[in-house]
Amino acid sequence: MLRFLTRRLLSAVLVLFAVSVLSFLMFFALPRDPVTAMCPKNCNPARLERVRQELGLSDPLYQQYVGYMKGIFVGRDLSSALGGHCDAPCLGYSYVNSEPVTRTITRVLPVTLSIVLPAAVLWLALGVGLGMISALRRGTLLDRLAIGFSLAGASLQLYFVGAVLLLVFCYTLHVVPVPHYTSIWSNPLDWADGLVLPWVTLAFLFSAIYARLSRAQMLETLSEDFVRTARAKGLSKSTVYGRHALRAAITPIVTIAGMDVGAALGGTVVTETTFGLQGLGRTVWDAVREGDLPTLMATVLIAAVFVVVANILVDVLYAFIDPRVRLR
Repeated sequence: MLRFLTRRLLSAVLVLFAVSVLSFLMFFALPRDPVTAMCPKNCNPARLERVRQELGLSDPLYQQYVGYMKGIFVGRDLSSALGGHCDAPCLGYSYVNSEPVTRTITRVLPVTLSIVLPAAVLWLALGVGLGMISALRRGTLLDRLAIGFSLAGASLQLYFVGAVLLLVFCYTLHVVPVPHYTSIWSNPLDWADGLVLPWVTLAFLFSAIYARLSRAQMLETLSEDFVRTARAKGLSKSTVYGRHALRAAITPIVTIAGMDVGAALGGTVVTETTFGLQGLGRTVWDAVREGDLPTLMATVLIAAVFVVVANILVDVLYAFIDPRVRLR
């Protein structure tokens, strides 16, 4: 296990290094002058030159990259006009938001985490559970209802489902308040009350997809030789389905779940825009519209970290879910 984790961590470092280099070159080495994009539109030539000096954009590219990475690990000295020293992890300075990018990320990241993680628990529990039951009750009315549910969820779009739920439950029935974010540490009940609609929307759409995947994988697993052998030994249905078939069928689903959760943590643009929440996804969208390059590069790196970490966790879970898998 230790050797496996060491190799995976080394490969993760290489992937993140490649992402950081490519994203830096894409944002700061293109023919367009990055200063004109980072500074607000009312910047005059003198102000543009000042921005260039404050951020060290007159230095060679490799020095700029080294300075940026140094800021992430040990901090970085900014000019007094930008607030002086920027503590690690320093992700640059946003002239659009007039604050260090780290401060922006610290403010919006809890919103995205609060949306994605509880919704992931819901969609995995509902989707996998429904898919497994549907496979075990193949051909019954429950199976047909589960297939219809999965087809409906896979066909609909998040912005449509979210808008319908807002209209019905917020503005017509007044069952739940308009979605908003409150820190879980200050008021857990208000935190859950303000995010229940985004959770339900994401859980409905993703669980429909996972129900189809789980059903197909479970049906395939039930036809395997080791399941037939377990039945021939006279084992109970709960043992055959729970200890043998389920553990083997769920392994590919864990892989997809890790990728989906990692990608969602990198920014749920449509969800946050639909429900008016200022999370990481909506911040990325605002940064694209405003040409906020430091914020864009920081969010690219953060999204890469989420995906890489999710893949490592999935690989580790394999050994605990499926006894046939051995980490070497």
